[in-house]
Amino acid sequence: MDSPQPSGTTKRRITLDVRRPLVTWGARPTVTIDGVGHPAQWGSGTWAVAEDGSTEVGVYCFNRLWRFGAARTTVGDAVVLTHRAGVLPVGPGRLTVGRTTR
Repeated sequence: MDSPQPSGTTKRRITLDVRRPLVTWGARPTVTIDGVGHPAQWGSGTWAVAEDGSTEVGVYCFNRLWRFGAARTTVGDAVVLTHRAGVLPVGPGRLTVGRTTR
């Protein structure tokens, strides 16, 4: 496996829109890219992914007591993803693929 590249050298990015559920009880979203977790914020943002091959992207919410709203998908091309957790802080979430950016 190649060593990670310095920030700003990855040309392929995905746009991820993390929607805040109605009830969060202090939960914060976490984004996982190929199994590595990164803290995130509610709203839209871009994430660097590997330049070739497919990448597994996951999102879940965590509030110090439990995880909820977990969803993951594998992306091959540059895409727009939208994550929605359930209305209540229990159960799985949905990660939907939007339009391609190319």
